[in-house]
Amino acid sequence: MQDEITLYGNANSGHAYKVALMLAVGGVVHDYRNIDIDQPRDQRPEPFRSLARFGQVPLLVHNGQPYAQSDAILCHLAQHTGGFGAESASRMARVQEWLFWEANRLGMCLPQLRWARSFAPQEYPTGAVNWLQSRFDVDIARLEAELADGRAFIIDELPTVADFSLCGYLFWADAAKVTLPPHVSAWLQRISELPNWQSPTSLLGPLRS
Repeated sequence: MQDEITLYGNANSGHAYKVALMLAVGGVVHDYRNIDIDQPRDQRPEPFRSLARFGQVPLLVHNGQPYAQSDAILCHLAQHTGGFGAESASRMARVQEWLFWEANRLGMCLPQLRWARSFAPQEYPTGAVNWLQSRFDVDIARLEAELADGRAFIIDELPTVADFSLCGYLFWADAAKVTLPPHVSAWLQRISELPNWQSPTSLLGPLRS
């Protein structure tokens, strides 16, 4: 019996893109349903509203079981496929280190910079954007230093869900008005050359205007 997998996402969500990219590159057959994140959470359609524990995208439903939070979903998909970091316990431990780092560091500041600079600058108090930029500068320097040894991907020569997590918003660097250093740019290029890679727009639909 074939697995039934549905991803609920939105074209403006880099977190949804992380999961959609994993599904695409991994060749995982699934359905995709767009959720309007401009709608109040209590007005979003069923069954998403009942299944999404936190009311957010992405939400993955696998054989009726819902999974929330992008990095947790990526862990589940790695275990499900047996690849992308799940080949061994030691390898998965290294992947999880990067997933937690991403959630606390790059995944916190970069989406906010994108939102502040391309969508809703009025929502940010004086000094907030400068603080976010300073935090991003530290984070991207760390990623650049990690990739400076010439490895193809963040763990080694094979892509993992850690790569998908880290790159989620970096493909929108222009919208965040940030500059990417050379090793990070080269790493993103290698990700974009993976089989079945697609851009956020191709996977999730047109961006909000």
